Amino acid sequence: MHSGILLLDKPCGLSSNAALQRVRALLHGAKAGHVGSLDPLASGMLPICLGEATKVAGEIVGGRKCYRFTVRLGTRTASGDAEGNVSETAPVPVLERAQVEAVLAGFLGERAQTPPMYSALKRAGQPLYRLARSGLTVERAARRIELARLRLLALTGESLELETLCSKGTYIRVLAEEVAAALATVGHVSALRRLYAEPFEHEPMHTLESLAAACARGDSPALLPPDWPLAALSAVHLSAVEAQRLRHGQRVMPSAPGATARVRLYDERERFLGIGDSDGQGVQPRRLLNLPPDG
Repeated sequence: MHSGILLLDKPCGLSSNAALQRVRALLHGAKAGHVGSLDPLASGMLPICLGEATKVAGEIVGGRKCYRFTVRLGTRTASGDAEGNVSETAPVPVLERAQVEAVLAGFLGERAQTPPMYSALKRAGQPLYRLARSGLTVERAARRIELARLRLLALTGESLELETLCSKGTYIRVLAEEVAAALATVGHVSALRRLYAEPFEHEPMHTLESLAAACARGDSPALLPPDWPLAALSAVHLSAVEAQRLRHGQRVMPSAPGATARVRLYDERERFLGIGDSDGQGVQPRRLLNLPPDG
């Protein structure tokens, strides 16, 4: 069974779930889940947890994301991207690089952002995008987001190429509309690519084509181990007896961090067991991997 984290370079035109299902099919139906979603319009890094690595997905879903995107000025669409129908047009003022950079600087830091109607958020069990397609608009609560970086890469005619490093929950389509409004016009996302999701910023990605080719050769894809993205958690090493007790749901008393925290758990053979909760005096199992007897 495949267990680990696969970093997929999702192509444009596929939903995140469709890309996930293609990976599962190539890997003979492996248990899998993707971390975060990308719109069909978007390409780029989609972390996929396979097998027992699905048990650590909750620990990495909150990481920051880095996107490169193009804002087409002068035209607003119903969905905020190039797939939607044009809903508004406006003149585009003559823009200077310094002026645009000053506007972008104003978006840095924490701020509130209202999710778009064309999103997978649900109201009374219905995804908002379904309501939007029916012509309905409902109130959406604003969320707190944070932009650590918003950089102008290119200013060409009526388009901006931007790069941002942002917190979980940031909608790039909404950000593009907000930037356009701050420049006294309207706009929409015409291209979007996720460069990386933390903490995988320096790791290579697989394409569906490279993955298919590897599987056709009988090669196993290169996966990151389940504990790879958990380096920020303290490691707790257990004796054979402690590891056995932990597997039965019992609290153990190894040398643990001095404060309440989640921790990485390892047995006497240095095998990663999963995640625990430490109160500084003992450790309780939180999410354990189902390891084969021979490791």
